[in-house]
Amino acid sequence: MELSAYELEGRLRQFNKLIQEILRGRLNRNTFYPWEIEILLDIDSCDLGDMNRRELLKRYQKAANRYYEQGGRTLLKLSEYLAKKHRQPGGGGDEASSSSSPPAQNPHRE
Repeated sequence: MELSAYELEGRLRQFNKLIQEILRGRLNRNTFYPWEIEILLDIDSCDLGDMNRRELLKRYQKAANRYYEQGGRTLLKLSEYLAKKHRQPGGGGDEASSSSSPPAQNPHRE
C-alpha cells in the first residue's frame, strides 16, 4: 500500500528506530504498529544462514533509506532487499535499486 509522503516519512523514522533496537539486541517496548510487526516477521522469515546478521541489517537499513530518497512509496522489506540484491549482476552490492526501482525523484521532497 502506497503512503502519502508525510506518512511515509514518519514511518521511516520509526523504521530506523526499530532497526536500531534490533541492532542493540533488545526491543524496549511491547506494543508495535501492524507495519512494524510485518517488518519483524519479514526479517525473521529470511533465512540469513551464515551471513553476518548485524552487517546485513545495517546495509538493509541504508538501502531502505535510499529507496525512500529515490521516491519509493512504501517501506522496503528485507526480503525485497535480498531479492533485489540477488538479481543484480554479480549478486553483490547493497544498492536497493534494480529493474523495479522507484522514480528517480520524489516530488514531495524538494
